[in-house]
Amino acid sequence: MKFGYVILYVPSVPATLAFYEAAFGFQRKFMTPEEDYAELVSGETTLAFASVTLGNSNFSRGFTTSQADQAPFGVEMAFTTEQIEADFQRAIDAGATVYEPLQQKPWGQQVGYLRDLNGFLIELCTPMG
Repeated sequence: MKFGYVILYVPSVPATLAFYEAAFGFQRKFMTPEEDYAELVSGETTLAFASVTLGNSNFSRGFTTSQADQAPFGVEMAFTTEQIEADFQRAIDAGATVYEPLQQKPWGQQVGYLRDLNGFLIELCTPMG
């Protein structure tokens, strides 16, 4: 078995895709003609976005959507970078909001937390030694 995808259900797939391209430098892999599903080139595990409408058609029992004005889910995506300060600022400039500022951890890693335009929690951190 292999961990293949993380799919975030969002109100606007095109807006979310544009945000992740600008904020984190990911490249677009593809988007459906209906603009209800898209994937980014993000490493071994694919980061994808699907519309809330598509999610509602997949899940007969419904689901909870992320809301930027509410506390985030107890789940995060973590992106590693060697240029943490510049990349943290680039994400803010692209519309991310700071949830926790950059901090040096006792084990030497630098870590900060952001929220994307949909309210999802993102950790930006330096690689572990």
